[in-house]
Amino acid sequence: MLEATNTCLVVEGLTKRFGGFYALNDLHMQVAKGDIHALIGPNGAGKTTFFNLLTGVMRTDSGRITFEGQPLDEARPSRRTVRGIARTFQNIRLFPHLTVLQTVMIGEHCRVFQSVWKALGAAVLQPPFGEAQAERSMRFHALELLEFFGLADVQDSKASDLSYGDQRKLEIARALATRPRLLLLDEPAAGMNPRETEELDATITRVRDRGTTIILVEHDMRLVMGISDRITVLNFGTKIGEGMPTEIQRDPAVIEAYLGEDVRL
Repeated sequence: MLEATNTCLVVEGLTKRFGGFYALNDLHMQVAKGDIHALIGPNGAGKTTFFNLLTGVMRTDSGRITFEGQPLDEARPSRRTVRGIARTFQNIRLFPHLTVLQTVMIGEHCRVFQSVWKALGAAVLQPPFGEAQAERSMRFHALELLEFFGLADVQDSKASDLSYGDQRKLEIARALATRPRLLLLDEPAAGMNPRETEELDATITRVRDRGTTIILVEHDMRLVMGISDRITVLNFGTKIGEGMPTEIQRDPAVIEAYLGEDVRL
Protein backbone atom coordinates (compact mmCIF):
# COMPACT_ATOMS: atom_id res chain seq x y z
CA MET A 1 0.00 0.00 0.00
CA LEU A 2 1.39 3.39 -1.02
CA GLU A 3 1.47 6.37 1.32
CA ALA A 4 -1.36 8.78 0.49
CA THR A 5 1.08 11.64 -0.18
CA ASN A 6 2.92 9.50 -2.74
CA THR A 7 -0.17 8.25 -4.57
CA CYS A 8 -1.36 9.71 -7.86
CA LEU A 9 -4.20 7.32 -8.68
CA VAL A 10 -6.19 4.75 -6.73
CA VAL A 11 -8.58 2.36 -8.51
CA GLU A 12 -10.93 0.27 -6.35
CA GLY A 13 -13.22 -2.41 -7.72
CA LEU A 14 -13.44 -0.85 -11.17
CA THR A 15 -15.90 -2.79 -13.33
CA LYS A 16 -17.23 -2.25 -16.85
CA ARG A 17 -19.63 -4.61 -18.61
CA PHE A 18 -20.87 -4.76 -22.17
CA GLY A 19 -23.93 -6.98 -21.92
CA GLY A 20 -22.68 -10.14 -20.26
CA PHE A 21 -19.04 -9.47 -21.15
CA TYR A 22 -16.76 -7.98 -18.50
CA ALA A 23 -14.26 -5.63 -20.15
CA LEU A 24 -12.94 -4.89 -16.64
CA ASN A 25 -13.80 -6.95 -13.59
CA ASP A 26 -13.18 -5.65 -10.05
CA LEU A 27 -9.85 -3.99 -10.88
CA HIS A 28 -7.78 -2.70 -7.96
CA MET A 29 -4.67 -0.70 -8.76
CA GLN A 30 -2.49 2.10 -7.36
CA VAL A 31 -0.15 4.39 -9.29
CA ALA A 32 2.61 6.24 -7.44
CA LYS A 33 3.41 9.86 -8.22
CA GLY A 34 6.30 10.23 -10.61
CA ASP A 35 6.22 6.60 -11.77
CA ILE A 36 5.99 5.10 -15.23
CA HIS A 37 3.35 2.46 -14.56
CA ALA A 38 2.78 0.03 -17.43
CA LEU A 39 -0.52 -1.72 -18.09
CA ILE A 40 -0.06 -4.77 -20.29
CA GLY A 41 -2.04 -7.76 -21.49
CA PRO A 42 -3.31 -9.48 -24.64
CA ASN A 43 -5.64 -7.74 -27.07
CA GLY A 44 -9.08 -7.51 -25.48
CA ALA A 45 -7.68 -7.51 -21.94
CA GLY A 46 -9.40 -4.20 -21.08
CA LYS A 47 -6.49 -1.75 -21.36
CA THR A 48 -8.12 0.81 -23.64
CA THR A 49 -11.40 0.44 -21.73
CA PHE A 50 -9.45 1.40 -18.61
CA PHE A 51 -8.19 4.57 -20.33
CA ASN A 52 -11.71 5.38 -21.52
CA LEU A 53 -13.03 5.08 -17.97
CA LEU A 54 -10.24 7.26 -16.56
CA THR A 55 -10.84 10.00 -19.11
CA GLY A 56 -14.63 9.94 -18.85
CA VAL A 57 -15.29 8.66 -22.37
CA MET A 58 -17.15 5.76 -20.75
CA ARG A 59 -18.96 5.49 -17.44
CA THR A 60 -18.09 2.83 -14.91
CA ASP A 61 -20.64 0.23 -13.88
CA SER A 62 -19.16 0.04 -10.40
CA GLY A 63 -16.00 0.92 -8.52
CA ARG A 64 -14.21 4.07 -7.50
CA ILE A 65 -11.38 6.13 -8.99
CA THR A 66 -9.47 8.56 -6.78
CA PHE A 67 -7.08 11.03 -8.40
CA GLU A 68 -4.66 12.92 -6.15
CA GLY A 69 -6.78 12.15 -3.11
CA GLN A 70 -10.10 13.31 -4.59
CA PRO A 71 -12.86 11.21 -6.23
CA LEU A 72 -12.76 11.37 -10.00
CA ASP A 73 -16.47 11.83 -10.56
CA GLU A 74 -16.66 14.58 -13.20
CA ALA A 75 -18.77 13.22 -16.04
CA ARG A 76 -17.30 15.08 -19.01
CA PRO A 77 -13.85 14.29 -20.46
CA SER A 78 -13.11 18.03 -20.68
CA ARG A 79 -13.53 18.36 -16.91
CA ARG A 80 -11.09 15.52 -16.33
CA THR A 81 -8.59 17.22 -18.61
CA VAL A 82 -8.85 20.34 -16.46
CA ARG A 83 -8.34 18.15 -13.38
CA GLY A 84 -4.97 17.15 -14.84
CA ILE A 85 -5.39 13.97 -16.90
CA ALA A 86 -4.37 13.77 -20.58
CA ARG A 87 -4.01 10.93 -23.06
CA THR A 88 -2.73 9.95 -26.47
CA PHE A 89 -4.30 7.35 -28.76
CA GLN A 90 -3.22 4.08 -30.30
CA ASN A 91 -4.06 5.50 -33.74
CA ILE A 92 -2.52 8.94 -34.13
CA ARG A 93 -5.20 11.64 -34.03
CA LEU A 94 -3.86 14.91 -35.38
CA PHE A 95 -5.46 17.65 -37.48
CA PRO A 96 -3.49 17.19 -40.72
CA HIS A 97 -4.20 20.70 -42.04
CA LEU A 98 -2.84 22.48 -38.94
CA THR A 99 0.79 23.38 -38.42
CA VAL A 100 2.91 21.75 -35.76
CA LEU A 101 2.77 24.92 -33.64
CA GLN A 102 -1.00 25.26 -33.98
CA THR A 103 -1.45 21.63 -32.99
CA VAL A 104 0.31 22.15 -29.67
CA MET A 105 -1.42 25.47 -29.04
CA ILE A 106 -4.78 23.68 -29.22
CA GLY A 107 -3.83 21.79 -26.09
CA GLU A 108 -3.35 25.08 -24.23
CA HIS A 109 -6.98 26.13 -24.69
CA CYS A 110 -8.29 24.13 -21.74
CA ARG A 111 -6.03 26.16 -19.43
CA VAL A 112 -6.32 29.59 -21.02
CA PHE A 113 -10.01 29.54 -22.03
CA GLN A 114 -11.84 27.29 -19.57
CA SER A 115 -15.24 28.42 -20.84
CA VAL A 116 -16.82 29.89 -23.97
CA TRP A 117 -17.47 33.15 -22.12
CA LYS A 118 -13.82 33.57 -21.19
CA ALA A 119 -12.80 33.01 -24.80
CA LEU A 120 -15.33 35.57 -26.05
CA GLY A 121 -14.27 38.08 -23.40
CA ALA A 122 -10.62 37.77 -24.37
CA ALA A 123 -11.50 38.32 -28.03
CA VAL A 124 -13.59 41.44 -27.29
CA LEU A 125 -11.11 43.05 -24.91
CA GLN A 126 -7.94 42.57 -26.96
CA PRO A 127 -6.48 45.73 -28.59
CA PRO A 128 -7.51 46.37 -32.22
CA PHE A 129 -5.30 44.48 -34.69
CA GLY A 130 -3.26 43.16 -31.79
CA GLU A 131 -2.49 39.65 -30.65
CA ALA A 132 -4.29 38.75 -27.45
CA GLN A 133 -2.07 38.27 -24.42
CA ALA A 134 -3.54 34.82 -23.94
CA GLU A 135 -2.51 33.79 -27.45
CA ARG A 136 1.01 35.09 -26.91
CA SER A 137 1.24 33.00 -23.75
CA MET A 138 -0.06 29.93 -25.58
CA ARG A 139 2.46 30.41 -28.37
CA PHE A 140 5.31 30.79 -25.87
CA HIS A 141 4.48 27.60 -23.98
CA ALA A 142 3.87 25.68 -27.21
CA LEU A 143 7.30 26.68 -28.49
CA GLU A 144 8.85 25.52 -25.22
CA LEU A 145 7.30 22.09 -25.72
CA LEU A 146 8.42 21.92 -29.33
CA GLU A 147 11.98 22.70 -28.22
CA PHE A 148 11.70 19.94 -25.61
CA PHE A 149 10.65 17.41 -28.27
CA GLY A 150 13.11 18.61 -30.89
CA LEU A 151 10.33 19.84 -33.19
CA ALA A 152 10.91 23.61 -33.07
CA ASP A 153 12.57 23.60 -36.50
CA VAL A 154 9.40 22.24 -38.11
CA GLN A 155 6.90 24.40 -36.20
CA ASP A 156 5.45 25.84 -39.44
CA SER A 157 5.15 22.48 -41.20
CA LYS A 158 1.81 20.74 -41.53
CA ALA A 159 1.33 17.97 -38.99
CA SER A 160 0.66 15.52 -41.82
CA ASP A 161 4.10 16.23 -43.34
CA LEU A 162 6.00 14.92 -40.30
CA SER A 163 7.53 11.48 -40.13
CA TYR A 164 5.61 8.83 -38.23
CA GLY A 165 7.93 9.07 -35.22
CA ASP A 166 7.67 12.87 -35.11
CA GLN A 167 3.87 12.67 -35.33
CA ARG A 168 3.95 10.49 -32.22
CA LYS A 169 6.10 13.12 -30.47
CA LEU A 170 3.71 15.85 -31.60
CA GLU A 171 0.73 14.01 -30.16
CA ILE A 172 2.50 13.68 -26.81
CA ALA A 173 3.46 17.37 -26.96
CA ARG A 174 -0.18 18.33 -27.54
CA ALA A 175 -1.23 16.22 -24.56
CA LEU A 176 1.42 17.87 -22.38
CA ALA A 177 0.17 21.30 -23.48
CA THR A 178 -2.88 20.65 -21.30
CA ARG A 179 -0.42 20.60 -18.36
CA PRO A 180 -1.38 17.18 -17.02
CA ARG A 181 -0.07 15.58 -13.88
CA LEU A 182 -1.13 12.16 -15.18
CA LEU A 183 -0.40 11.24 -18.80
CA LEU A 184 -1.95 8.14 -20.39
CA LEU A 185 0.02 6.76 -23.36
CA ASP A 186 -1.90 4.24 -25.48
CA GLU A 187 0.58 2.09 -27.44
CA PRO A 188 2.92 4.95 -28.39
CA ALA A 189 5.44 2.59 -30.02
CA ALA A 190 2.89 0.99 -32.36
CA GLY A 191 4.24 1.03 -35.91
CA MET A 192 7.65 2.38 -34.95
CA ASN A 193 10.96 1.01 -36.17
CA PRO A 194 13.72 0.15 -33.63
CA ARG A 195 15.41 3.56 -33.90
CA GLU A 196 12.13 5.42 -33.36
CA THR A 197 11.29 3.17 -30.41
CA GLU A 198 14.65 3.92 -28.82
CA GLU A 199 14.01 7.65 -29.21
CA LEU A 200 10.54 7.17 -27.71
CA ASP A 201 12.07 5.44 -24.69
CA ALA A 202 14.21 8.51 -24.03
CA THR A 203 11.28 10.85 -24.65
CA ILE A 204 8.97 9.12 -22.16
CA THR A 205 11.72 9.12 -19.52
CA ARG A 206 12.30 12.84 -20.01
CA VAL A 207 8.57 13.53 -19.70
CA ARG A 208 8.50 11.61 -16.42
CA ASP A 209 11.53 13.55 -15.23
CA ARG A 210 9.55 16.77 -15.72
CA GLY A 211 7.28 15.56 -12.90
CA THR A 212 4.51 13.89 -14.90
CA THR A 213 3.17 10.52 -13.78
CA ILE A 214 2.67 8.14 -16.73
CA ILE A 215 0.47 5.11 -17.32
CA LEU A 216 1.78 3.26 -20.35
CA VAL A 217 -0.18 0.74 -22.42
CA GLU A 218 2.24 -1.00 -24.75
CA HIS A 219 2.91 -4.34 -26.46
CA ASP A 220 6.64 -3.76 -27.04
CA MET A 221 7.98 -5.73 -24.06
CA ARG A 222 11.53 -4.50 -24.44
CA LEU A 223 10.28 -0.94 -24.05
CA VAL A 224 7.95 -1.85 -21.18
CA MET A 225 10.52 -3.83 -19.20
CA GLY A 226 13.24 -1.25 -19.74
CA ILE A 227 11.28 1.85 -18.80
CA SER A 228 8.61 0.90 -16.26
CA ASP A 229 8.81 1.32 -12.49
CA ARG A 230 5.84 -0.99 -11.98
CA ILE A 231 3.64 -3.17 -14.20
CA THR A 232 0.02 -4.32 -13.92
CA VAL A 233 -1.06 -7.25 -16.11
CA LEU A 234 -4.64 -7.76 -17.30
CA ASN A 235 -6.23 -10.79 -18.94
CA PHE A 236 -9.90 -10.82 -19.95
CA GLY A 237 -10.52 -7.75 -17.79
CA THR A 238 -9.02 -9.25 -14.63
CA LYS A 239 -5.71 -8.39 -12.99
CA ILE A 240 -3.48 -11.47 -13.01
CA GLY A 241 -0.20 -9.91 -11.90
CA GLU A 242 1.46 -6.78 -10.60
CA GLY A 243 4.94 -5.82 -9.56
CA MET A 244 8.33 -4.61 -10.71
CA PRO A 245 9.51 -5.66 -14.20
CA THR A 246 11.79 -8.37 -12.81
CA GLU A 247 8.88 -9.84 -10.83
CA ILE A 248 6.52 -9.79 -13.82
CA GLN A 249 9.06 -11.60 -16.02
CA ARG A 250 9.12 -14.49 -13.52
CA ASP A 251 5.37 -14.64 -12.77
CA PRO A 252 4.05 -18.03 -14.04
CA ALA A 253 0.50 -16.74 -14.57
CA VAL A 254 1.74 -13.80 -16.64
CA ILE A 255 4.06 -16.00 -18.69
CA GLU A 256 1.26 -18.44 -19.46
CA ALA A 257 -1.33 -15.78 -20.35
CA TYR A 258 0.77 -13.20 -22.16
CA LEU A 259 4.56 -13.28 -22.23
CA GLY A 260 4.98 -16.88 -23.37
CA GLU A 261 7.64 -19.40 -22.39
CA ASP A 262 9.96 -18.34 -25.17
CA VAL A 263 9.86 -14.61 -24.51
CA ARG A 264 13.21 -12.85 -24.87
CA LEU A 265 13.54 -9.54 -22.99
